[in-house]
Amino acid sequence: MTLAIPLLIVGALLGLVADFVSRRWPQHEEDYVPSSGIRWQTLVLVATGAAVFAVLPLRWVEPRDQLILAVYCAALLVLLATDLDQKLLPDLITLPLIVFSGAVLLLGWSPVLAGKELGLVSGVAAGIGLPILLFVSDRILHGELGGGDLKLAVSIGLMSGVAALVFGLLVASIGFSVVLIALMVMRRLSLKSAVPFGPVLILGAFAAVLLA
Repeated sequence: MTLAIPLLIVGALLGLVADFVSRRWPQHEEDYVPSSGIRWQTLVLVATGAAVFAVLPLRWVEPRDQLILAVYCAALLVLLATDLDQKLLPDLITLPLIVFSGAVLLLGWSPVLAGKELGLVSGVAAGIGLPILLFVSDRILHGELGGGDLKLAVSIGLMSGVAALVFGLLVASIGFSVVLIALMVMRRLSLKSAVPFGPVLILGAFAAVLLA
């Protein structure tokens, strides 16, 4: 409990930093001028970062688990920022995150799966199965799923495992729907607005490792 408030502040600051980064990286179109004010994306990132890092020490008490998930969640927060701003999930983060999640799983350090019977199998199955499921569903439904979404899905599956992943995506789908409705009520989005799928995956990843 003593770490919850300091980490809440750290998470909120990380959200601000992620928002700042996303306005300038990856490279925007030449005529893009980054805004300096508070956007709805800023509020979402600050609130998400604060909530995630406040829950982290309450859910996980071992220092190694906290460190692993702090790195993982910080990377996801930056990806959330770039996807909300530019609908991009940069390889510079998604690919190392696959290596990181895979190494954590193989070393038996996964906070979610370590010590569980068939934990390794569950992580590998989710890491392979989720991107395949997303790809097939996208082709059937003629969606706009990008390569970044599929790469992100691999690392999320490896870190979460099957059971936590299903729980996380269910929670994320409900939560993201509430956010979208709120943004439409505030007239920040319309029914015709393009909405990236990455945020659902990222919120699902947060829920899987912090709430499942």
